[in-house]
Amino acid sequence: MNIDVNSIKQRYGIIGFDAALDRAINVAVQVAATDLSVLITGESGVGKENFPRIIHDNSTHKHGKYIAVNCGAIPEGTIDSELFGHEKGAFTGADRMRKGYFEEADGGTIFLDEVADLPLGTQIRLLRVLENGEFIRMGASEVLRTNVRVVAATNVDIADRIAKGKFREDLYYRLNSVPIHVPALRERKGDIYPLFMKFAADFSFKYHFPPVELTPDAVEKLTNYTWPGNVRQLKHVTEQVSLMESSRKVNGETIATYLVSPTGSALPVLRQSDVEKNEQFQRETILKFYGIQQEIKNLKAAISRLAGGSFAPDMAAHAEPAYPDLTIEPSAHPYQISRPVHAPGEAEPEFADSVEVDDAGHPLAAPDAAIAEEPEDLTLAGIEKKAIIRSLQRHRARKAAADELGISERTLYRKIDEYGLKDLEL
Repeated sequence: MNIDVNSIKQRYGIIGFDAALDRAINVAVQVAATDLSVLITGESGVGKENFPRIIHDNSTHKHGKYIAVNCGAIPEGTIDSELFGHEKGAFTGADRMRKGYFEEADGGTIFLDEVADLPLGTQIRLLRVLENGEFIRMGASEVLRTNVRVVAATNVDIADRIAKGKFREDLYYRLNSVPIHVPALRERKGDIYPLFMKFAADFSFKYHFPPVELTPDAVEKLTNYTWPGNVRQLKHVTEQVSLMESSRKVNGETIATYLVSPTGSALPVLRQSDVEKNEQFQRETILKFYGIQQEIKNLKAAISRLAGGSFAPDMAAHAEPAYPDLTIEPSAHPYQISRPVHAPGEAEPEFADSVEVDDAGHPLAAPDAAIAEEPEDLTLAGIEKKAIIRSLQRHRARKAAADELGISERTLYRKIDEYGLKDLEL
């Protein structure tokens, strides 16, 4: 079978010339024409997500749906429902019948990323689907059938999971009909600099400035670095260098400040001045995303109280201001209102520092006392925690909150654990 590997790379945006990478692409295209299950292995960040797409697009299932499922991001209590569906009344909150991914993707392909994180009970159900295409919705007795191509991936040592009793050996052999290993970035040193230049060109287009270039000693440091985060880490470092460096020519001493410290820190080490600038940039981004809408509501509520009536935007646009000395002053908290100047001897008007209102301008009930009494935390972590709490309380569903915050469910679960919000009442 004659395979044009270069055209495959171009189609899926794969950069690299390493023989092991070419071999993995060859295997993916060859196995695509069969119905065999495929297990893709490789460290986190190597680009495993490209290979299920290659297999799907070159298979007999290419006209069906392609569904990618991150098994590690779905809670253990709901994973069976997500994969296999449920009947109405199957559990508390199941107010209607729901099809699972295996039913939705009938005739197509399912990519099970981080498959080693599946609970043992779910592994038994998955094994049945792989063996004879059968499954049962939760709360049902009828056996359903599906014709789905399964491609799985993992970044952990499954043999170790099997030895610890956390993964079924029979499922491993069934998934591993055809293994594909994606090499780590440190194993394909010749691809590091081309990848850097590709990412630099992408960020140049995105941020509208010339791409960064590396001196020979910078290329050497980049190439000899171990890259524990692989291609994903290289992309992040390239973006940081592109944003932080005023000079478009970066030397080895400078590039070294962006690499992981010898202590094993999982994040690039920036110079202190750049750390401060980066934190400020992230803070401003989060405030822009979350804070402005809320602060505008607070502003409207404060003006309403000062004016002694409801806030009507159409009338306020043409009427004389009730307090001509009302000013907006810059502060750590955007859109904070300063108190108006009043005549000597005149009682100072009551002022509401933070009043939440609905869309009609009517004041809402005071927030939870624990949140209201907590001193305002304007650190990046404090702003992020507040945004997560508010979004969770507003939606009462973690998936909806993750969508609003612009992050994955897996990241949201990690943040909930990091900020101790597991017991937050929704």
